[in-house]
Amino acid sequence: MEQSKCDFSPLRLELKRELQGIRDSFDGLFQKLDDDENCLLNEFEHIKDKVAALETQAAAYYLRCYLSTFTSKFGELTMAVRHLSQRRHGALLVIQREQPVLPFITQGIPIGAELTPSLLETIFIPGGPLHDGAVYIAGETIVSAGNVLPLAAVEVGERKLGTRHRAAMGMTEQSDALVLVVSEETGRSSFSVEGKLYPFSAH
Repeated sequence: MEQSKCDFSPLRLELKRELQGIRDSFDGLFQKLDDDENCLLNEFEHIKDKVAALETQAAAYYLRCYLSTFTSKFGELTMAVRHLSQRRHGALLVIQREQPVLPFITQGIPIGAELTPSLLETIFIPGGPLHDGAVYIAGETIVSAGNVLPLAAVEVGERKLGTRHRAAMGMTEQSDALVLVVSEETGRSSFSVEGKLYPFSAH
């Protein structure tokens, strides 16, 4: 990922603490391997959950850093994502950074309104005329909605991705934009930069 001007010291300390706990869990596994009566499957599941939670925590921190220079509406964005996630309303939000977004999208309907959680949530109400497209955000403004993004080419054998996630990856493969995604199927939120997806928690 690209470098950020954020101070990563607090995150670094927290990650070290959590990773030490995971290392201790692995040490415990080594000790139990010689005991034939121990089933380690639950231990593996516990470690996997801890790693996933740590990844989500780190992603939320990085997300704030990547957006802080380009919009003051991080709080509003995460509030909207949280509400959409809770309702399992699928969403796709493109946040412009240094590179213009328009050359990479098929434009939808102009909005030109200040970014607010309620407006974003209204746009993505299922069955609404704009809910299937992407919202384009520049600074503190919702520029347009119902935009169409380029899709990433997903190789055969990779995990199946929905159209929103492929659009997020396709957009960030071609530009430096950051794209937020809410899954309609699971309600999980993630963001994409440089053609990769990272789960995060907006809670």
